[in-house]
Amino acid sequence: MDTCLRIHFEKGREQPRLALILDMDGVLVDSNPIHRQAWRAYNLRFGIETDETMQERMYGRHNDDIVRDFFGSNLSAGEVARHGAAKESLYRELMTAVLDQSLVPGVRAFLERHAAAPLALASNAEPANVAFVLDRSGLRHYFRVVIDGDQVRKPKPDPEMYLLTARRLGVRPSQAIVFEDSEAGLTAARAAGMRTVGVRTTHSKLPGAGLEIDDFLSRELEPWLRTQTQPC
Repeated sequence: MDTCLRIHFEKGREQPRLALILDMDGVLVDSNPIHRQAWRAYNLRFGIETDETMQERMYGRHNDDIVRDFFGSNLSAGEVARHGAAKESLYRELMTAVLDQSLVPGVRAFLERHAAAPLALASNAEPANVAFVLDRSGLRHYFRVVIDGDQVRKPKPDPEMYLLTARRLGVRPSQAIVFEDSEAGLTAARAAGMRTVGVRTTHSKLPGAGLEIDDFLSRELEPWLRTQTQPC
């Protein structure tokens, strides 16, 4: 058999020898409703009404960019950091009671099925939010590599985060499949030379994704993964 098409067998199942890289918000946990609630409540403290257009602009972006969008581009770095930290503290407070039920359906079983694959999490989120979700959910042990928004100079949609993740995993970009819920994340993954799966938790359509799924229970996911073979 051609080595480029070889599929190894593990625990009786066919699995492609490919790295799987997951975004966090909207992929691991359906957290955007709580982020929306937190931004609305936080902005009201400063007399800012957060309309739907503003909420839509936050998806897939780094917190610093969102703060400058909502509060003005003339803020100092310290002011941006303080606003971001305060809002994320409110987010974690609101999410604490609903984290388990906010996990994207099927994600825990998906990670268990693919536990032998190189698994990574790559998120624009703040380090404290990443730690909160991974540790409170008990999912951290599945990920060999965890990259957050503070570990790169240019967050998504720049490809830096995904290229760094591939280097940390020890794989080529062409050997990775990225799971994303936002256009910014998909743009970053494609620019990095990776294959993509769009998760429709945030948007009903994700044009350009190699596969679109509602969640990790989608029947088409595993058959599609089995068609993805190790490149030469």
